[in-house]
Amino acid sequence: MQIEQHSEYDNPLIWPMISILKHQPKGWMIHTLSEELKQRGIWSQLDDDADKDLFKRNFLLMNALYQLQEMLLPKQWLQAHAMDICLMPNMNSADNAIDTDDPLRSYYLDWANYNADSDTIQALLSSFWRRYQDHIGHQESEITLLRARPEDLALFELPADATPQQIRKQWRKLALRWHPDRPTGDAAQFRAICEAWQRLQLSST
Repeated sequence: MQIEQHSEYDNPLIWPMISILKHQPKGWMIHTLSEELKQRGIWSQLDDDADKDLFKRNFLLMNALYQLQEMLLPKQWLQAHAMDICLMPNMNSADNAIDTDDPLRSYYLDWANYNADSDTIQALLSSFWRRYQDHIGHQESEITLLRARPEDLALFELPADATPQQIRKQWRKLALRWHPDRPTGDAAQFRAICEAWQRLQLSST
Protein backbone atom coordinates (compact mmCIF):
# COMPACT_ATOMS: atom_id res chain seq x y z
CA MET A 1 0.00 0.00 0.00
CA GLN A 2 1.31 3.43 -0.93
CA ILE A 3 1.18 5.85 2.00
CA GLU A 4 0.60 9.49 1.20
CA GLN A 5 3.44 11.64 2.51
CA HIS A 6 2.05 14.50 4.61
CA SER A 7 5.22 15.26 6.58
CA GLU A 8 7.14 18.34 5.53
CA TYR A 9 9.80 17.79 8.19
CA ASP A 10 11.52 14.74 9.62
CA ASN A 11 10.75 14.82 13.31
CA PRO A 12 13.91 13.99 15.33
CA LEU A 13 11.80 12.72 18.23
CA ILE A 14 11.39 9.58 16.11
CA TRP A 15 14.87 8.35 16.98
CA PRO A 16 14.81 8.57 20.78
CA MET A 17 11.34 7.00 20.60
CA ILE A 18 12.84 3.94 18.92
CA SER A 19 15.21 3.57 21.87
CA ILE A 20 12.41 4.01 24.41
CA LEU A 21 10.07 1.54 22.73
CA LYS A 22 12.85 -0.99 22.18
CA HIS A 23 13.52 -1.17 25.92
CA GLN A 24 9.87 -0.97 26.93
CA PRO A 25 7.50 -1.78 24.05
CA LYS A 26 4.27 -1.48 26.04
CA GLY A 27 2.63 0.57 28.76
CA TRP A 28 3.15 4.05 27.32
CA MET A 29 0.76 6.97 27.17
CA ILE A 30 1.44 10.29 25.53
CA HIS A 31 2.19 12.05 28.82
CA THR A 32 4.47 9.29 30.15
CA LEU A 33 6.36 9.24 26.85
CA SER A 34 6.74 13.01 27.11
CA GLU A 35 8.10 12.68 30.63
CA GLU A 36 10.63 10.05 29.52
CA LEU A 37 11.92 12.37 26.79
CA LYS A 38 12.21 15.13 29.38
CA GLN A 39 14.24 12.85 31.66
CA ARG A 40 16.60 12.18 28.73
CA GLY A 41 17.20 15.91 28.33
CA ILE A 42 15.63 16.14 24.87
CA TRP A 43 12.55 18.19 25.77
CA SER A 44 12.58 21.87 26.67
CA GLN A 45 9.83 24.43 27.10
CA LEU A 46 8.16 25.15 23.76
CA ASP A 47 5.92 28.07 24.67
CA ASP A 48 5.58 30.55 27.53
CA ASP A 49 1.85 29.86 27.61
CA ALA A 50 1.29 26.61 29.54
CA ASP A 51 -1.67 25.50 27.41
CA LYS A 52 0.17 26.17 24.15
CA ASP A 53 3.25 24.41 25.49
CA LEU A 54 1.19 21.31 26.26
CA PHE A 55 -0.46 21.41 22.83
CA LYS A 56 2.87 21.73 20.99
CA ARG A 57 4.39 18.85 22.93
CA ASN A 58 1.39 16.68 22.16
CA PHE A 59 1.51 17.65 18.48
CA LEU A 60 5.20 16.83 18.11
CA LEU A 61 4.82 13.50 19.90
CA MET A 62 1.83 12.39 17.83
CA ASN A 63 3.49 13.57 14.62
CA ALA A 64 6.57 11.49 15.46
CA LEU A 65 4.48 8.44 16.33
CA TYR A 66 2.58 8.55 13.04
CA GLN A 67 5.79 9.00 11.05
CA LEU A 68 7.44 6.14 12.93
CA GLN A 69 4.39 3.95 12.39
CA GLU A 70 4.90 4.20 8.62
CA MET A 71 8.65 3.69 8.83
CA LEU A 72 8.49 0.47 10.87
CA LEU A 73 6.10 -1.32 8.55
CA PRO A 74 5.89 -4.09 7.46
CA LYS A 75 8.01 -5.80 10.14
CA GLN A 76 6.60 -4.03 13.19
CA TRP A 77 3.34 -2.36 14.13
CA LEU A 78 3.30 0.74 16.30
CA GLN A 79 -0.04 1.37 17.95
CA ALA A 80 -0.26 5.16 18.06
CA HIS A 81 -3.15 5.79 20.42
CA ALA A 82 -2.52 8.66 22.83
CA MET A 83 -3.50 6.56 25.85
CA ASP A 84 -2.13 3.23 24.62
CA ILE A 85 1.19 3.34 22.75
CA CYS A 86 2.91 0.03 22.10
CA LEU A 87 5.29 -1.59 19.64
CA MET A 88 4.72 -5.16 18.54
CA PRO A 89 5.70 -7.60 15.79
CA ASN A 90 3.43 -7.23 12.78
CA MET A 91 2.05 -10.77 12.84
CA ASN A 92 -1.14 -9.94 10.99
CA SER A 93 -0.64 -7.22 8.40
CA ALA A 94 -4.33 -7.31 7.46
CA ASP A 95 -5.34 -6.16 10.95
CA ASN A 96 -2.46 -3.71 11.35
CA ALA A 97 -2.89 -1.42 8.39
CA ILE A 98 -2.58 2.34 8.33
CA ASP A 99 -5.89 4.09 7.87
CA THR A 100 -5.07 6.84 5.39
CA ASP A 101 -8.54 8.33 5.93
CA ASP A 102 -8.05 8.74 9.68
CA PRO A 103 -8.66 12.47 10.34
CA LEU A 104 -6.54 12.40 13.50
CA ARG A 105 -3.56 11.03 11.60
CA SER A 106 -4.02 13.62 8.85
CA TYR A 107 -4.21 16.40 11.43
CA TYR A 108 -0.98 15.48 13.21
CA LEU A 109 0.96 14.92 10.00
CA ASP A 110 0.04 18.39 8.74
CA TRP A 111 2.67 20.80 10.10
CA ALA A 112 0.36 23.76 9.44
CA ASN A 113 -1.58 22.66 12.52
CA TYR A 114 1.43 23.24 14.76
CA ASN A 115 0.58 26.95 14.55
CA ALA A 116 4.11 28.20 13.85
CA ASP A 117 5.90 29.49 10.78
CA SER A 118 8.33 27.23 8.93
CA ASP A 119 11.46 28.99 10.22
CA THR A 120 10.29 28.52 13.82
CA ILE A 121 9.56 24.83 13.24
CA GLN A 122 12.93 24.27 11.56
CA ALA A 123 14.77 25.99 14.42
CA LEU A 124 12.87 23.89 16.95
CA LEU A 125 13.67 20.61 15.19
CA SER A 126 17.32 21.59 14.79
CA SER A 127 17.54 22.15 18.54
CA PHE A 128 16.09 18.67 19.11
CA TRP A 129 18.73 17.20 16.79
CA ARG A 130 21.50 18.85 18.79
CA ARG A 131 20.10 17.52 22.07
CA TYR A 132 19.70 14.02 20.66
CA GLN A 133 23.22 13.97 19.27
CA ASP A 134 24.51 15.08 22.67
CA HIS A 135 22.44 12.28 24.21
CA ILE A 136 24.09 9.64 22.01
CA GLY A 137 27.53 11.07 22.70
CA HIS A 138 28.26 13.32 19.72
CA GLN A 139 29.84 16.76 19.90
CA GLU A 140 29.37 18.90 16.80
CA SER A 141 32.42 20.16 14.95
CA GLU A 142 32.76 22.92 12.36
CA ILE A 143 32.25 21.75 8.77
CA THR A 144 32.48 23.11 5.27
CA LEU A 145 29.08 22.36 3.80
CA LEU A 146 29.88 22.57 0.11
CA ARG A 147 32.89 20.29 0.51
CA ALA A 148 30.92 17.82 2.61
CA ARG A 149 27.90 17.50 0.29
CA PRO A 150 29.46 15.07 -2.28
CA GLU A 151 30.81 12.89 0.52
CA ASP A 152 27.46 12.88 2.30
CA LEU A 153 25.58 11.92 -0.85
CA ALA A 154 28.09 9.13 -1.43
CA LEU A 155 27.47 7.93 2.14
CA PHE A 156 23.76 7.88 1.29
CA GLU A 157 24.59 5.95 -1.92
CA LEU A 158 22.98 8.70 -3.98
CA PRO A 159 24.10 10.58 -7.12
CA ALA A 160 25.22 14.21 -7.02
CA ASP A 161 21.91 15.37 -8.55
CA ALA A 162 19.70 13.56 -5.99
CA THR A 163 16.44 15.35 -5.26
CA PRO A 164 15.39 16.37 -1.73
CA GLN A 165 12.72 13.65 -1.87
CA GLN A 166 15.30 10.98 -2.75
CA ILE A 167 17.61 12.20 0.02
CA ARG A 168 14.82 12.12 2.62
CA LYS A 169 13.72 8.62 1.59
CA GLN A 170 17.27 7.26 1.77
CA TRP A 171 17.92 9.04 5.07
CA ARG A 172 14.94 7.33 6.69
CA LYS A 173 15.97 3.94 5.31
CA LEU A 174 19.56 4.23 6.55
CA ALA A 175 18.58 5.71 9.91
CA LEU A 176 16.31 2.75 10.60
CA ARG A 177 19.00 0.31 9.48
CA TRP A 178 21.75 1.75 11.69
CA HIS A 179 19.85 2.99 14.73
CA PRO A 180 21.64 1.55 17.80
CA ASP A 181 18.47 -0.10 19.10
CA ARG A 182 17.69 -1.92 15.86
CA PRO A 183 18.94 -5.49 15.22
CA THR A 184 21.30 -4.23 12.50
CA GLY A 185 22.25 -1.13 14.49
CA ASP A 186 25.61 0.56 14.72
CA ALA A 187 25.96 3.69 16.87
CA ALA A 188 28.93 5.11 14.97
CA GLN A 189 27.27 4.61 11.58
CA PHE A 190 24.03 6.10 12.89
CA ARG A 191 25.84 9.21 14.11
CA ALA A 192 27.58 9.51 10.74
CA ILE A 193 24.33 9.52 8.78
CA CYS A 194 22.69 11.90 11.29
CA GLU A 195 25.53 14.34 10.72
CA ALA A 196 25.33 13.88 6.95
CA TRP A 197 21.57 14.47 6.99
CA GLN A 198 21.97 17.73 8.92
CA ARG A 199 24.70 18.95 6.57
CA LEU A 200 22.62 18.12 3.51
CA GLN A 201 19.68 20.04 4.96
CA LEU A 202 21.88 23.06 5.71
CA SER A 203 23.55 23.01 2.30
CA SER A 204 20.17 23.15 0.56
CA THR A 205 19.00 26.28 2.40
